This record gives sequence, C-alpha cells and structure tokens, in this order.
Amino acid sequence: MKVTTFAAIEIASYEVSMKIYALLPKTMKEITYVRHRMELGKDAYRLGKISNERIEELCEVLQDFKRIMKEYGAVEYRACATAVIRELESSSLILDRIFVKTGLNIEILSNSESRYLSYKSIASQEKDFDKIIQKGTAIIDVGGESIQISLFDKDCLVSTQNIRIGTNRLKERLSNVFEQSSHFEQVVEEIANNALKTYRKLYLKDRKIENIILIGDYSPYISRYVNAAHTESHVMSAEEYHAFYQEMLSKNPQEMLNTLGIPAENEALILTTLVVYRKLIEETEAKEIWMPSLNLCDGLTYDYAEKNKILKSAHDFENDIIVSAKNMGKRYQSNKNHVNVMTTLALTIFDKTKSLHGMQKRDRLLLQIAVLLHDCGKFISMSHSAECSYNIIMASEIIGLSHVEREMVANIVRYNSLDIISYEEFAKSSALNREQYMKVCKLAAILRISNAMDRSHKQKIQEIRVNLKDTKMILTVDTLEDITLEQGLLREKAEFFEDVFGITPVLRRKKTM
Repeated sequence: MKVTTFAAIEIASYEVSMKIYALLPKTMKEITYVRHRMELGKDAYRLGKISNERIEELCEVLQDFKRIMKEYGAVEYRACATAVIRELESSSLILDRIFVKTGLNIEILSNSESRYLSYKSIASQEKDFDKIIQKGTAIIDVGGESIQISLFDKDCLVSTQNIRIGTNRLKERLSNVFEQSSHFEQVVEEIANNALKTYRKLYLKDRKIENIILIGDYSPYISRYVNAAHTESHVMSAEEYHAFYQEMLSKNPQEMLNTLGIPAENEALILTTLVVYRKLIEETEAKEIWMPSLNLCDGLTYDYAEKNKILKSAHDFENDIIVSAKNMGKRYQSNKNHVNVMTTLALTIFDKTKSLHGMQKRDRLLLQIAVLLHDCGKFISMSHSAECSYNIIMASEIIGLSHVEREMVANIVRYNSLDIISYEEFAKSSALNREQYMKVCKLAAILRISNAMDRSHKQKIQEIRVNLKDTKMILTVDTLEDITLEQGLLREKAEFFEDVFGITPVLRRKKTM
C-alpha cells in the first residue's frame, strides 16, 4: 500500500507550526506536530513591518522544519502564510528572502482561502459534520488577526463574514490597557461588543443558531478540560462553557495556563481568547459548542489528499461555493429566473466547446459564479453597473475562492458589458498573469452571448443545442416565442466571441416538421 508523507506549514501571527501526515487511501494519520512561538504579529500590527531579526529567526525555524521533513521522508509539502504576512507592503520581499535562505516556497493565503481550508478540515474529519449542519450552525474561526463566521442552514453555506478583531490584534491594540487595568476582560468585551452586535443585527436577525463549531488555538485545551471525564468528546453546552469561564476568571493568567496545560509563552492571549469565545456564544445564542482539535495544517493536508485522489469527502464543497455566491446575488437583488436560464445556457456552451477553449472544471465553476453575480452592480448604479459589480465582488468574501479567482470572476463580470482592453493595459492595474487574462476573455465571451439570449429577461430560450460546424457555432433552440430580439443582440455580441475563439455564434430556431 502506497503511503505519501506530507508536511503542512503555517506561518501565523504568533506561531509557526508544522504537521507531518502519513496519507493512505481513505486515511490521514498525524505523525508529528511541531510548533514554534514567534510574535510576528507584534511587529506587523504595531509597525506595519517585520524586523530583520524576526525574519532571520523565521528562516532558522523553517530550516529546522526542513530538517524534520527530511527525517520523516516528507518530500511533498505546502507552506502558507496568513494575514500577518499578507497585509504587509513588503510581503513579496519577505517571501523572496525566505526562499533564498531556505528553498521553501511560501504561499500567501487570502482570507477566504484560509477559512475555507480550516472548514474543509472539519468537514473531512468530524464524523457528524453533515448531521450537525442540518440545524442552524456557525463555524467560527478565531485567529490572531480576525474572526471568520460562516453560517450553515440545512446543509447549505448561507454566508461568511470576516471581522477584524482577532485575539492577537486585540492584544496589541490593548497592550497598554493590559498593564494598567485589573478588569482587562471588561475592556476586551467592550471593544469586541460593537462589532459582534453589528454582525448579529445584519446576519442573525431572523436566523436561529443551534450549534457553534469553534476553531482556535485554545479550543482543544478547553474542550479537553471541560470534558475531562470523556476526553474524546469535542462537545460542550453553552452552560458548561460559562461555568468554565467563571472558573478561569478566578485565576490569574499563569494559573489559567497551568490548569489548561497551555505553554507559558501563550499567557498574553489566553484571557483575550476566553472573552472573545464567551461573546461569540452569547451573540449567537447557541446551545452546543463543538471544539475539534484541528487547524489550518489539517486543512492543507486534506486539500492535498483530496486533489491527489487519496481521500474523498462525502460533503460537496463546490456546492458551498455556489450557494455562497447565490446568496450574495440574492442580497443584491439579482433576477433569479434570468440567472437560472443564463446558467444553463452558459454552462452548456462551455461544455460543448471544450475543444475551442481548453479550460478545466475549476474554470467552469468561475463561469457559473460570474453568471450568478453578473448583475449585482445594478443594485448600486444602473449606468455604471460593470464597475460597481467589479467593486462589489472584489470587496466580498466568497469562501473557497482564492484572491486570484475572485479577481478573475470580477473581471469576467466587468467585461460582460465593457470593451476588453489589451493585456498590457490590463496588467497595469491587475495581478493576473497572461494565462489568467486569457481565461477572463474566454469566459467573458461565453457570458456575453448567454446574457444576449435572455436580454429581455423573459426566458424565451430555456435550453440550447450546440453544434460546431466549420467556422460557426450553431445554437439551436426549440421555442414558439419570437426570438428576433435575441438573434439581433447575439449578432452584436458575436464579434468579441469570434475574436476570442475564431468562430461565429449563430442562433437558430429548431425546424418543425
């Protein structure tokens, strides 16, 4: 039986960690877990940069990780950094220095990527996950930089939002207060209170949350302590947490650490974390809290195993992305019937023209999301909807999409109605490479003609048959409706499609006998 040894590395705001896994068919087995305390966030959040000394220390730690990887025979790896590096203007320079000194390629994860990977780790390892999310459930990922709250209802991801009140960020903002106040927990609560109450008003007003799945560095310690009599359990009631919280408040930070078995270097964050956890439980009004012992490294490993067909989850992660985009479109009052018809048309054209475009399944997903969001900008401006759509998409969290993928979707939507510009001009304001730019062009061309076939929003054309013949793409429809308007609009959009694919789309009615 083939065994793949895989290493996952996370560079976070106050810790650099690595997990090494043995991957077998249907099984992930953790071999070792290495952690190094490092206050990268202390420099980043106060000064907006990381000192040379810290970077040198980071390189030394990563060199040591490479040595451990070699000892365990881990050839395959994925190393990622989160917001602590992502938010720095010098991030590219730091990553280059790391590569030169260690040979490790460090990937910067967008916020949505990071949270999605954490979520995948839960879905893949928590046996009761699909059962849990049948009821109102919030996955809450408490990190050093921010808190991500993702809401599920009847197995569907309905929303995800990022709130910039992570434990390390709060600690750094309140460092002076920490030294002066004997009621630090009250100060933390006050600063967190406003953001969480705003979130509740916007997203929890008519939604009942039964369960919280809580991810965070301290959650395994808390879960283990509360469930000491049955250590395998990851579940506690809200009442159990509140009792635990009051017990911890009676102790000083060092006593808390000793009680929970947490390393002494984490003293500065423990109280902040406990307060944030309590506020989250109160604002959601959840009855049960699940605290699985998982982190980003687990998600990175599972993602690798899934992509390499070593593991397969019963949960449909792609559907989560689609449902999240659908809810976003609903928020901006997209025409549901129009979007449904456009989706059928666009995906049919994509599937029947693979020989022309050479794109993959993931590109098909980006097209589908672009269809769902193509009109969202009209919520703000009817006359400048293309740019408004672009700005909305770029400013929104679409869980599961990378920053690059989100930018591709935003540009596909933008160039649904605006004239495409040359790559040289495009590259002045975009990080997309030439290959990604070409995909934007191809998918925008498909989006344009799909939109043209339901420009009246009357759904005259429900489905099409696609045939490639010589220099034409024949789109045959079976309808009794007058499609003169659609044929005329298609001819208007045909020029760009022909420029991209070298073939002309032609709309025809099915011949009747």
